[in-house]
Amino acid sequence: MNRTSVEETILAVIDCIRASNHCFSKCLQEEDLLMVSECIRLTKECAEVATLTLNALETDSAFTRPIAALCAQVCDTCAVECGRHLYDHCQRCSEACLRCAEACRHLSAA
Repeated sequence: MNRTSVEETILAVIDCIRASNHCFSKCLQEEDLLMVSECIRLTKECAEVATLTLNALETDSAFTRPIAALCAQVCDTCAVECGRHLYDHCQRCSEACLRCAEACRHLSAA
């Protein structure tokens, strides 16, 4: 794996973790929890899978590529769901998830 690619992916993953955790917290404060329930679930999952991905990247795990591929999948799904909501925190999360998904896809294909 290309060192620059790994470092860029790490930055995208960290941004995704932060955005997902922030979105998760903000969605829990919304009045209509039912409307954002799927967003809450997916941002939690996304942060967890992204954290696993970060750990794999930082330890040069033999499973980094398949974990990154899974992260891309989860991030894509989270990005779509967050993108449905007009809240700023959801839109920022969607954008961070898309960047992370792209970086993880690129890394997993390398």
